[in-house]
Amino acid sequence: MSNRTFTMIKPDAMKNGHAGAIIDRIIKEGYRVVALKQTKLSAEKAGEFYAVHKERPFYGELVEFMSSGVIIAAILEKDNAVASFRELIGATNPAQAAEGTIRKLYATSLGENAVHGSDSDENAKIEGAFFFSGLEQF
Repeated sequence: MSNRTFTMIKPDAMKNGHAGAIIDRIIKEGYRVVALKQTKLSAEKAGEFYAVHKERPFYGELVEFMSSGVIIAAILEKDNAVASFRELIGATNPAQAAEGTIRKLYATSLGENAVHGSDSDENAKIEGAFFFSGLEQF
């Protein structure tokens, strides 16, 4: 079990001005920020990041959305980071997310759900390495 996870604050939450509140909530929940950057994904890079979904019907829309604006990428550290962060952000569909979760508070739809959170320790390592070199992790 890893103590690190990866997250992105997605273009919808950035556009709606929720990045500060989301980062504040993450820190108040006891996560240590290991790496953090603001960036914008090209369609090519978004497609590469979400390649695991390439055969799914929503892939094109996901790539278009994720390359539509600025994001914040971060590696976070805490005991049981992946599972606890998934609980903090809530269900992918904000209508089904528990009260008080990040997606319940800030997401607008299933497609524009405010934040990404790694779904496994293995993917957390892969996703973190996609955005950050070892020199950028503290």
